[in-house]
Amino acid sequence: MTSPPLMTAADAARWIAVPTAASHKYTRGVLGVVTGSSPYPGAAVLGVEAALRTGVGMLRYLGDARPSDLVLQRRPETVTVPGRVQAWLLGSGMGPAADRDGAARDRLALAVDSGCPLVLDAGALDLVDTASAPRVLTPHAGELAALLGASRAEVEQHPLASARAAAERHGATVLLKGSTSIAVEPGGRARAARSAPAWLATAGAGDALAGILGALVATHAEQVRAEPAVLVDLAAAAAVLHGLAAEAASAGGPFTVLDLCAQLGPTIARLLREHPTP
Repeated sequence: MTSPPLMTAADAARWIAVPTAASHKYTRGVLGVVTGSSPYPGAAVLGVEAALRTGVGMLRYLGDARPSDLVLQRRPETVTVPGRVQAWLLGSGMGPAADRDGAARDRLALAVDSGCPLVLDAGALDLVDTASAPRVLTPHAGELAALLGASRAEVEQHPLASARAAAERHGATVLLKGSTSIAVEPGGRARAARSAPAWLATAGAGDALAGILGALVATHAEQVRAEPAVLVDLAAAAAVLHGLAAEAASAGGPFTVLDLCAQLGPTIARLLREHPTP
């Protein structure tokens, strides 16, 4: 099967929403986030950090007390009450449906029922068929195998076909994470992203990628509603930004996911300088 076209840095730069003098926090995109849990609070911190550094006007975080406290300690600008949202990021650091308590179910239902575009990661992948809004899944090979009822080896051997099968089955865009990430939309169009160093294979990297993608979806929410197929471009762009920021953080050696997040602003600034919008 032919490999999908690679998204370049220049391609990704076109999906960065640059504010103008007339912009305010609502026009710059409001991202709602339901991630993390008491056992895995760090996923919430990393996703929020990445989303804010990618560029949204406001971020609303709804979660358990422990991750909420940690998010506010790290990013005090985060809003922790329900309100206006243009897109949602769900599931990072959350367990399967059987492990959710009533509060977690209510938060996820609020997001799914909102009609806003959704980024479904990790513990929220099972919600794909309960939502009607445009949505993008961000599984790794093991999670995609579970969605398809296949083995991880089969997915790793046939990544494009596997991502395409899931996109068609669930009517959602799929971003299959890996050394080469592949984004596929239900109509079959696909993009690949390959810009990350091998040092990026580390815990928390996927949480940051989900945050980056959530920010891009929130800043393009109206376009996504009108044309859900653009999610494939946003997903591939997120993977490119993730990889380039990791490359900058690494400089040839190991790094932490917070180091990656700290490089998102400078990476975006460099892309905008090198690839200005016509």
